[in-house]
Amino acid sequence: MSSPSILTVNKLCKSFGNVVAVHDLSFEVAPREILGIIGPNGAGKTTMFSLITGELRPDEGEVIISGEDTTYARTFKKCRHGMARTYQIPRPFLNMTVLENLLVGAIYGAGMPYKQSKAKCEETLVKTALISKRNTFAAALPLLDRKRLELAKALSTDPTLLLVDEVAGGLSEGEVEEVLEIIHSIREQGVTVLWVEHIVMAMQKGPDRLLVMNFGRNIFCGKPEDALNSKEVQKIYLGAEEEP
Repeated sequence: MSSPSILTVNKLCKSFGNVVAVHDLSFEVAPREILGIIGPNGAGKTTMFSLITGELRPDEGEVIISGEDTTYARTFKKCRHGMARTYQIPRPFLNMTVLENLLVGAIYGAGMPYKQSKAKCEETLVKTALISKRNTFAAALPLLDRKRLELAKALSTDPTLLLVDEVAGGLSEGEVEEVLEIIHSIREQGVTVLWVEHIVMAMQKGPDRLLVMNFGRNIFCGKPEDALNSKEVQKIYLGAEEEP
């Protein structure tokens, strides 16, 4: 890549007993790029995320964020270094308001003082279309708003690198379009996005490049249309049969 990478994953490996979850995985993500990650269940996508965020320790390999080796850094250290993530199943503090959920991320995740945190969180609520629900308890939110809140919580830590885990899952086509708008607006704010997703429409329209994983390996990385038209990808990811 011509620009210095925000994220470099180099020969990452992780096994659980005899099960190899991630094997010799390498890729780079450029500043302000949206890199989509697809692959069948069990391909190693979630394990990869957990290795990057520090929730798991790799057996081998490196994770470099903004030029710094963070391979064995703890999760909160990576957060302070500019990394944030969302989860496939939203994890709000149900008995807190939407705004209070964000304040937890800004104050305890990013270490911001309260006054700065409140301003940052209000700004984030506007950008994620949640400002009208700032005082609503998270338990009362419908699924789309919980997905928005999951993104907003991560953004409240003021990241330069955002890992997004299947934020479009369970949403209608129109709601997926709304999520796409938010993801693209996040990129316009200068944030680099690494996005794992199963919804093909989102992966066609959202990322700049697609990385396809299978059995913990990188089997393809390129333009979304090239990835989705690849015979190998169709066979592995979509279950297409090879022509005789």
